[in-house]
Amino acid sequence: MKPVSTPATVADVAAAAGVSRQTVSNALNRPEIVRPATLTRVQAAIQDLGYRPHASARRLRTRQSSTLGVRLPPVHGISGAVLDRFLHALVESADERGMRILLFTASDVDDELAHMERLVEGSDVDGFVLTSTAHGDPRASWLVESGVPFVTFGRPWGLQDMDHAPHPWVDVDGRAGLREATTGLVARGRRRIGFLGWPSPSGTGDERRSGWAEALAAAGLEGVQLASEDEVTAATRVVADAVADGARFDAVVCASDTLALGARFALGDDVTLVGYDDTPVAEAVGISSVEQPLAEAASAAVELLMGSGRSVLPSSSGHRLLAPRVVWRG
Repeated sequence: MKPVSTPATVADVAAAAGVSRQTVSNALNRPEIVRPATLTRVQAAIQDLGYRPHASARRLRTRQSSTLGVRLPPVHGISGAVLDRFLHALVESADERGMRILLFTASDVDDELAHMERLVEGSDVDGFVLTSTAHGDPRASWLVESGVPFVTFGRPWGLQDMDHAPHPWVDVDGRAGLREATTGLVARGRRRIGFLGWPSPSGTGDERRSGWAEALAAAGLEGVQLASEDEVTAATRVVADAVADGARFDAVVCASDTLALGARFALGDDVTLVGYDDTPVAEAVGISSVEQPLAEAASAAVELLMGSGRSVLPSSSGHRLLAPRVVWRG
């Protein structure tokens, strides 16, 4: 039987590099105070010996957990699967930087704030990634006031100058996505193009609606605007009622794939539909949809929160607005 090798220790690294154990500790935790030549020797010894610092001991010394907290939101509608894909990409991006993701659940925003406060007080996380942002988001206000680093997947809706928000954010340009979708429908000969979105105010929904409106205005067209809760049955009812009242469509762009599926049940296959999120359901039933670059969004979120290093920045700013693409089907 092959003998099990003993893991290298700080003493082994110190002996190999010809330095003290304190110097090795400094190289691991405060490399900026170590002379460059010494730091190079220590890093080479760490690499040669395959030394891995003890994570628990490091957390006790530095009060850093190497962990980012993220609320696991309840699944809602067909497009709820999008957040699952984002979380998967986020775990991968964090892992590349030696970070972990701690998922927690909460019944509502107040419960989420209570969870966040407990995690901060216990030094269980170094920062947070917030999803599902909304106007006047109390989570962002609390984190800013508490000096806790965080990044949002979603814009800080409600701020007049989102480009200079007090925290970093990443979002996908829904306005551009639905503008491209509507322009594509006009190019395909559609003239009665409706929009099915969510009740206003909805930062994300209103932004997507504006892309539809801009494309119609550029083409010299007008369209019917409808609103529904993000639920298939409700969307079907809203569209069916509009048709019963005399509305006519040869295409409808929707704020989500859930709404697009509801519109399909009301309108049948003869009306061209474009959803949003490019879910497996949209692919299965042949509905065109706007695809979000979720892996890129997750990577950008981690980068904004951590900069170029391997620890969460005490404060950071900046934003990334990413371009989606339309996946045409049928």
